[in-house]
Amino acid sequence: MFAELLAELLEWYLDIKFWFKKRKRRKFEKKHNLPKKTMWYPSQRLTVVYLVIIFCSASVFMIFKYPNIQNNRTQERLAQISQLLEKEKKDIGEYPIKLKIIIRNNPLLKGVTIDEWDNEFRYELADDGLSYNLFSLGKDNTPNTDDDITLQH
Repeated sequence: MFAELLAELLEWYLDIKFWFKKRKRRKFEKKHNLPKKTMWYPSQRLTVVYLVIIFCSASVFMIFKYPNIQNNRTQERLAQISQLLEKEKKDIGEYPIKLKIIIRNNPLLKGVTIDEWDNEFRYELADDGLSYNLFSLGKDNTPNTDDDITLQH
C-alpha cells in the first residue's frame, strides 16, 4: 500500500515537472515562431505501455484458450449448410446437385459455402440422391488428413 502511494506521488511529481518543461517549450516555440512539438506527459506514456501489455497478454490468452476457434466456426457453418440442404430437400423433394444452388440470390448466404480458411466446402451427393457428404479440407487444404472436418448425412 505504501509502495502504491509512493508510485502515485512519483507519477504526479513527474507530470508536474513535465508541465513546467512543456510550458517553457511552448514559450520558446512561440518566441521563435516554431511549430508545436508533440509532447506526452509521463503518465500518458505509461498508459500507452500498459495498453500494449494488456493487448499482448489478451492476444496470447486467446491463442491458448481458444486454439480451435476456426474449427468451431467451420463446424457451425457446416451445421448451417446442413439445415439449408434439408430445407431444399423439403421444398423441392431432393438434395441439390451442387452446393452453390442453396445460395440462390440471397446476399446473406453469399459466403456460407466457404470455410474459415477461405476454401470452398466439398459436397458430394450420394448416387441414390438420398444422402450427402459435406466436408472442409481444413487448414492444410489437403483431403484425407487429420484436420478435415466432415458432416455426413
